[in-house]
Amino acid sequence: MKLALASDHAGYVLKEQLKPFIIALGHEVVDLGTDSTASVDYPDFAKKLAIAVVNGSVERGILFCGSGIGASVAANKIPGVRAGNCADHYSAHQGVEHDAMNVLVLGGRVIGTAVAEEMVTAFLAANYTHEARHQRRLDKVLAIEAEFSKRS
Repeated sequence: MKLALASDHAGYVLKEQLKPFIIALGHEVVDLGTDSTASVDYPDFAKKLAIAVVNGSVERGILFCGSGIGASVAANKIPGVRAGNCADHYSAHQGVEHDAMNVLVLGGRVIGTAVAEEMVTAFLAANYTHEARHQRRLDKVLAIEAEFSKRS
């Protein structure tokens, strides 16, 4: 799978720790920055990653910031993105299986490397189920997105 990775300064270290792990799992990584721990603004990198996912240049994305919250909020402003800030294995795969989550968000200051590796593995192995109840709910989410994307 072709994946985009992006982080702000607070997520940079975890991103760099996970990059070789993801490559070793057999995935292609497109790193959209940042390239150091120098302070940057998370919305800039969340936007880059979200656009890469929506325009199809990558299949999914993994976004890193300090807590995961700010990057998640910013990425979810882009129509077509379903970013989930996860802190456990179950949420990382269930978000894909039930909600068609296409961006995993991890908090570099709150998640350890081993737990992050488990979540990334679960996220990348998961597939959306297309079960009727999940599709019905996803269709409602997409309808909300469409309704509010039209407003100025």
